[in-house]
Amino acid sequence: MHESERHRVILSAIQSRPVATISDLVEMTGASQATIRRDVASLHLQSKLRRVRGGAEAVNPPSQSGLIGRPFSVNESINMPMKRAIAREAVALCEDGEPIIINGGTTTFQMVHHLVARQVPVFTNSFPIAEHLLHHSKSTVTLSGGTIYREQNIILSPFDDEVTSHFYARKMFMGAHALGPQGPMEADPLIVQAELKFIEQADELVVLADSTKFRKRSSLILCALEKVHTVITDRNLRDEDRDMLEAAGVQLVIADTKEETNSKSSSVA
Repeated sequence: MHESERHRVILSAIQSRPVATISDLVEMTGASQATIRRDVASLHLQSKLRRVRGGAEAVNPPSQSGLIGRPFSVNESINMPMKRAIAREAVALCEDGEPIIINGGTTTFQMVHHLVARQVPVFTNSFPIAEHLLHHSKSTVTLSGGTIYREQNIILSPFDDEVTSHFYARKMFMGAHALGPQGPMEADPLIVQAELKFIEQADELVVLADSTKFRKRSSLILCALEKVHTVITDRNLRDEDRDMLEAAGVQLVIADTKEETNSKSSSVA
């Protein structure tokens, strides 16, 4: 990742939490600790952030309390070849005219590039997904109601949403903060509350999770693993994770990231 891109990720990360640790920033950027420490020192000298012991914090933190977890602008730069390949396989499961729910997230957002050729009723809580489909597809788009969380680019509400309760979907597509034997996990209770409402409106739950999500854990379980119909992931899935999904009766789709890389290379050429 280029220096300017790392700086953008770092500055975005410190707006979403009280302190972004060096370890957090290393995970987000894929850079070494030494590189991240130099970046933080440089941005501190430019008065763009405040360097603190073990990490960095915002000079002017946002007044609105945000959701727990990384912002959309940070996540969208992580594991992108995997996310594009997974999203391509997700859209392959859709049929024209079949209503679907797409939960907000950077992996699910990649579905929009393949959905432009489809015509499906879409229900989403994601501004970027809704905007792209409105401008580039013939699909009907329905948004949920609630509070807009700028960092994650999603709309959430702790209250019952009449639109949600009346929208039927053949499939629901969602990402996850982590995925383990207990099931999909999230970092914020408000996200869990919203996603549980969506799950009840769909026949099948499809989880889009790159292989790194299987090595993470969180304190909030969204639902039992057995409730998941299909998991779409990449070729780096460990054997023990494959066995875990098979034991729970979850269908597994492996996305080929080579195809995504070749496609990108061809477009550049």
